[in-house]
Amino acid sequence: MKIVIDLRIYGPKYGGLGRYNQQLLDQLIKLDSQNQYVLLFRKNPKIDLPNNFAVEIVDCRWYSIKEQLVLPGILNKINADLVHFPHFNVPIFYKGKFIVTIHDLIMTKFPSKRASTLNKYFFFIKYWFYKKVITYAVKKSTKIIAVSKFTATDIKNYFKLSDKESEKIKTIYEGVTIVKTSDDAMVDLPKNYFLYVGNAYPHKNLEFLIKVFEEFIKKYPEYYLILVGNKNYFYQRLENETNCQNIIFPGFVPDDQISSYYKNATAYVFPSLYEGFGLPPLEAMTHGTPVISSNSSCLPEILGQSVLYFDPKDKGDLQNKLEELIKTPELAEILAKNGQNQLKKYSWDTMGRAILDIYNSQK
Repeated sequence: MKIVIDLRIYGPKYGGLGRYNQQLLDQLIKLDSQNQYVLLFRKNPKIDLPNNFAVEIVDCRWYSIKEQLVLPGILNKINADLVHFPHFNVPIFYKGKFIVTIHDLIMTKFPSKRASTLNKYFFFIKYWFYKKVITYAVKKSTKIIAVSKFTATDIKNYFKLSDKESEKIKTIYEGVTIVKTSDDAMVDLPKNYFLYVGNAYPHKNLEFLIKVFEEFIKKYPEYYLILVGNKNYFYQRLENETNCQNIIFPGFVPDDQISSYYKNATAYVFPSLYEGFGLPPLEAMTHGTPVISSNSSCLPEILGQSVLYFDPKDKGDLQNKLEELIKTPELAEILAKNGQNQLKKYSWDTMGRAILDIYNSQK
């Protein structure tokens, strides 16, 4: 069987989706020597591939008009038996067999102009087109991979799928990457700090976190907040609006250094209002770092009893949890231990095998 996988977003620099795509490819390379794969990249990935894997360069940005117009022709030329779109952005003019991974329905929950760099007219056009594309992806796919039960239920309810229609939704959890560090990778960090790693889109609720922290350091001025993420428009806007000297914006931190940030943190704080899976708190757990998390969306499902939860709209609740953690050393130890147990539920190998099973079921 000839299978196309759209990997135009690839690697940890592009956040959780980029890591998901990278891990999917890594697992398929290890697991499958039978099917033939054509991988769509925007530029040469410079990675070693087995003979049953080939690369097709497709210079189209995700979410672009060019993607919608050019990609169907490329896919028709490849003439694959199956295409896997690991995100909702399926070209609506492609009529071949495909499956899609839907990580979340954030755009349906937070259709805010503040979440876009476009002017309001282009934003509403983009949002209208988003609804057309994701509806096409849901209705025309032969299988939908949801990364959590929460997301699966969200898809069923939002698109009003019948019980029969929703049978094509399969929940497949992501895995967790354990990144090792070395003495050479150590970086200069404050003694006491809370950490956030991820993007700065409005639903991540970082403005809320910053306001809580600014109140927190009036009582505990020895603490810092480090916000790690690629300095795109949203991070730059956040940094420009922040005057607090105890808040640090290091930008993107590569894998060989990020472990130092995680393992030396007092706690990892995740204030998100909505997630489809919630990978960063799990990555923090791999380093034995206590996690303080929002209790929203899928997070109780994914994180279980391994974190200290707070209401992401209640500033007092988060401030109390920050204080509780630093005043109770044994609590941090309990959370770290519980985190190690929670991690056992998630494996990239398990994810890869489950997705390969779906591929093979489409023959």
